[in-house]
Amino acid sequence: MPKLVHSEVINLLLTFALLLLSGRILGEMFRKLKQPIVIGEILAGIILGPTILGQLLPETFDFFFPKNNVAIAIDGFTKVAVILLLFVAGLEVDLDMVISQTKKALYISLSSILIPFAIGFVCAWYFPGFFGLKDANSQLVFSLFLGIALSISALPVIAKILIDTNLLRTQVGVLIISAAMVDDVIGWLVFSVVLSMINEGHGNFHVSYTLGMTVGYVITMLTVGKFVLNKILPWINKSLSFPGGILSLSISFCLLAAAFTEYIGIHAIFGAFIFGVALGDSKHFTERAKEIVYHFVNNIFAPLFFVTIGLKVNFIEHFDLSLTLFVLLISFMGKIVGGGLGAKFGGMSWAESAAVGFGLNARGAMEIILGMLALEAGIIGNEMFVALVIMALTTSMAAGPLLKFFMLKNKINLRNELMNH
Repeated sequence: MPKLVHSEVINLLLTFALLLLSGRILGEMFRKLKQPIVIGEILAGIILGPTILGQLLPETFDFFFPKNNVAIAIDGFTKVAVILLLFVAGLEVDLDMVISQTKKALYISLSSILIPFAIGFVCAWYFPGFFGLKDANSQLVFSLFLGIALSISALPVIAKILIDTNLLRTQVGVLIISAAMVDDVIGWLVFSVVLSMINEGHGNFHVSYTLGMTVGYVITMLTVGKFVLNKILPWINKSLSFPGGILSLSISFCLLAAAFTEYIGIHAIFGAFIFGVALGDSKHFTERAKEIVYHFVNNIFAPLFFVTIGLKVNFIEHFDLSLTLFVLLISFMGKIVGGGLGAKFGGMSWAESAAVGFGLNARGAMEIILGMLALEAGIIGNEMFVALVIMALTTSMAAGPLLKFFMLKNKINLRNELMNH
């Protein structure tokens, strides 16, 4: 079995230390500015990557990020990190909340998925050259990807914004969270199918069989899987040490679920996400246990992953202003119009509808993960990846202030109505 030599072990340890420290320092700086921590973590990667350090001190850059076994080790770690991040995102999906929201949530969910998807698909289909697509055979896959990229929201970022603005328990907050949950489940399922279309012929099964097994996996995990988890979790909580028992077993089952979907031709992230939904929905998986898993993943794996995003490409060399502005335009337009119209059809005021649209427009971590997977799969090029990262950061930064603005406007309108009556 090949192994790291002495110098590579030292190199790997120094690199991980640098990534963690820089991500934490810049993340905390942005947290104090009331911005998502992920922005600082990605900025740390851009500073350490080929964009800045690679240009100013190329020898230092090559020392920390050599193209040898160290790079392979970092790549393997980031793949595990993505799986665990999607697992944590799944834990935050509350199926009972989604089910309890009837007409309004249905309108918002469908509208906030279909309208952005349609805008992204049509733009990519009719103007593939503008987006840098050179292979005509990849036009369908790329068009599907852009539609999905504009449809997915960032559930963890949205939840944090609603908590910070004291809107999580309001009707608008509950509807935003419910719609974001549905968006994420559908979006990650469709994206996993798109990845399987690329890998057809390289996996173990034909794509149609893969789809059948995927549907079976989802149904089984959310029915039989939930039943089994509800039976074994009380035993785990009683018999094993806390938090070690629940932490190690939940991560182990997450990786098994990820391995299964990877085996059948659907990306490992989907298996982890659906397992997270099933586990998080169990009444025996306590908030305390969920918080421990959350902190374990988000304070170790997440910073390392998001810092490495900046190592992928040169953000100055591959920055395309017209492409970035257009991606920003259609991303804002699709999600705000889609979510806003759905809320309006559901009977909400225009101010509330706008708040829902801007709340759902936060992309953050999920969009960046989506872009990285698409880059690795060859669906998009470096310029499109840079545009997607900038779009994800911009929408995350804008969501909170705009959401608060329209909710404040809604309160003023309500106050005026009461005075008139």
